[in-house]
Amino acid sequence: MERQNQSSSLTCENLPSFLSSFVDTFVDFSVSGLFLPQQQQIPQQPLQTHYPSPNRLVAIGDLHGDLEKSKQAFRLAGLIDGSDRWCGGSTTVVQIGDVLDRGGEELKILYFLEKLKREAVKSGGQLITLNGNHEIMNIEGDFRYVTKKALEEFDVWAYWYDIGNKMKSLCHGLEIPKNPFHGIPPSFHRVPEEFSHSIRARIAALRPDGPISRRFLANNLTVLVVGDSVFVHGGLLEKHVDYGLQRINDEVRDWINGSMGQRAPEYCRGRNAVVWLRKFSDEFAKNCDCSLLKHVLATIPGAKRMIMGHTIQEIGINGACDNRAIRIDVGMSKGCINGLPEVLEIDRNSGLRVLTSNPMYQNKNQYAQTKEGLGLLIPEHGPKQVEVKA
Repeated sequence: MERQNQSSSLTCENLPSFLSSFVDTFVDFSVSGLFLPQQQQIPQQPLQTHYPSPNRLVAIGDLHGDLEKSKQAFRLAGLIDGSDRWCGGSTTVVQIGDVLDRGGEELKILYFLEKLKREAVKSGGQLITLNGNHEIMNIEGDFRYVTKKALEEFDVWAYWYDIGNKMKSLCHGLEIPKNPFHGIPPSFHRVPEEFSHSIRARIAALRPDGPISRRFLANNLTVLVVGDSVFVHGGLLEKHVDYGLQRINDEVRDWINGSMGQRAPEYCRGRNAVVWLRKFSDEFAKNCDCSLLKHVLATIPGAKRMIMGHTIQEIGINGACDNRAIRIDVGMSKGCINGLPEVLEIDRNSGLRVLTSNPMYQNKNQYAQTKEGLGLLIPEHGPKQVEVKA
């Protein structure tokens, strides 16, 4: 009842003061954008699948709804300061996907990443985000791994988004906004009534052409090549390369924007999909299909390695198949295994190393140390450098 009274007293005239008060009382940094509809659509930019090799490249694994662990990973790589602002200079950062599910701060992470993207560009850097299997699942309406806290977050989003739409409809000259709940049933079989509105909000936000999916996920890449490194959430097979990496990115974006129906493209579904494949990410290197990986990389000009998330590596970031397979999902989210944050760094001059917060490598007399032969990796994974951050 209190919410209804608040919204009924809003007018175009008192909207600015209301929003000011709202911003002051809400804890999230991006609240004015988090709940209110955009005044206009941001023009779509052509997707870029191939990037030249930067001086410094950082790869960050699955985040799964854990905002604090996400920030820890960025801090570990020296990418954000104490105020969570970009300080990574010209660094190129790739986040490998799976922001959604298993944690309750999904929207906060999406806005955090968008903020960093804008700040990075101003400093000559860039943050590139990928779609993981959990983004694809949620866009299709598969909410098997959603948490109660995440449902509450989307419920709050829907409330304020609705208020924003009502305000726009009161203002003369503005286009009447589209109802994001159009066509969504009021209840669902086997879903408790107390969760029905939250489920409807999540469907409305994340389905193809939904406000959240269009704004935050449509411009994600599904496959990326930076210099001699190929990034993909699950893995690539020769058939995916033959189909076309640029074509995959373009079609996934078109699907998320609502122009290709409700179901994801075939190469995003099933065990051999680009976001689901585990042939190169088994935690035991001996189980990885190294001959197949070598063949796939040979079909991508200049590619030396494939960097993947999706499969949790309890031993930390590691390499297999003579470092042609680099696996960076350390399960850092508290909704996974609450793993210690680690990130992969590729320096043009010094090569690959892992930045870790694992205290087993902490030298009592030093703030950080670097050593050869990464102890987090079993011997067959080959030598690496590791730097430990306090």
